[in-house]
Amino acid sequence: MIKKIVIAIVCMASVGMCAQNGTVSPYSFFGIGDLRTSSTVENQMMGHMGVYADSIHLNLQNPAAYGKLGLEVMDKVGLVAYTAGISNKQFRLKSFTEEENTSITNLDYLSLGFSLGKGLGMGFGIMPYSSVGYNFVDERTSGGQALRNIFSGEGDLTRVYYSLGYEIFKDISLGVTVNYNYGTLNNERLQQIEDIQFGTFDRRYSEVNGFDFNYALLYTPTIKEDHTLHTSIRVNTQGNLVSKNERNIGSFSVATGGNIENIDVNLDASNLRNTEFKIPTTTTLGLGYGEDYKWFLGAEYSFQGLSSFENPFLGSGNIDYKDASSIALGGFLTPNANSFNSYFNRITYRAGVRLDRTGMVVNDVDINNFGITFGLGLPLGRSFSNLNIGFELGRRGTTRANLIEESYFKVNIGLSLNDRWFQKRKID
Repeated sequence: MIKKIVIAIVCMASVGMCAQNGTVSPYSFFGIGDLRTSSTVENQMMGHMGVYADSIHLNLQNPAAYGKLGLEVMDKVGLVAYTAGISNKQFRLKSFTEEENTSITNLDYLSLGFSLGKGLGMGFGIMPYSSVGYNFVDERTSGGQALRNIFSGEGDLTRVYYSLGYEIFKDISLGVTVNYNYGTLNNERLQQIEDIQFGTFDRRYSEVNGFDFNYALLYTPTIKEDHTLHTSIRVNTQGNLVSKNERNIGSFSVATGGNIENIDVNLDASNLRNTEFKIPTTTTLGLGYGEDYKWFLGAEYSFQGLSSFENPFLGSGNIDYKDASSIALGGFLTPNANSFNSYFNRITYRAGVRLDRTGMVVNDVDINNFGITFGLGLPLGRSFSNLNIGFELGRRGTTRANLIEESYFKVNIGLSLNDRWFQKRKID
């Protein structure tokens, strides 16, 4: 069983690793790029909420949920849970005058979790943290001549994490996740003037790394026999990322694209060789109610003091930051998880909705994101394992103020696989 699970996860990882860059959004030009989701497909289908926790699924957003892992299903025999997810995202990028369609496929996460004993669980894994991937053109007239700026960027920050959760009292669990983020970001601007045979370039490179921590409290008292109240508080502490920077400027031939002059800028003189990204603290409050393994309905609210964020090395004059927030609603329904006669009754149906006020203000316009999520959890045999298929429809940005409106359709596929570990053989 474990061999089959490992093969399946490796295959999914190979598909994701051979995919394109992590995003194609023009809004990844700002900050440290597009922040990627840190939730499993199951949670994404419920509006990306992390308040719900049970004993058979990993919850990558809420480390306190590891304290529930295996509690109700394995008795004294430990549970090991494997989960992996990939996604394909179809984009429609629309300006006031033009429209373009594109798509991208990614590995979203690869994680393992273990029950270490009653009320104690741990997990670790790898996932993308943020992605830069944009290419757009800004054309205008300056001094009677056509001026063309071509902006492009690529790169990813990857996150490896370790989580620990423990049920300190009945129905009360605490958890902590240590995240280490690392990667490189590359940004380039090419400038061309009409009827001039040479253009100029400005290329900037950043090697980024640093830690942040996610603390969580989960309170799940039983109400009316099998009904449970789910409440959680999560605090993702300020991320202190250090960036080692390089910058090259020079000129190139418009006809051939070859460099004419290449100058390595002395960043030490401007104190920009090593800079810091301070990603402000995010606090998330969650509340939900449901019947275990049958139905659940919940809501979450997150807020972040993003107004204090700045990128001194890549500072752009057309963006400001203000405090960010998001609200999510979602839930699931499983008609009868123990049904022998109907497979459809054992399927888990999930849906949700979310609204993100990203905190980015570009050209004096707020950039917001709205998404609708839904999907299915398909049982694999009579085990606790399942295949999850999710969908997300959303829109970010606007065509106002010469900006880009993103409409997207995302398809998620995730495996949630379970097995027993340290189980004694009955027959040698």
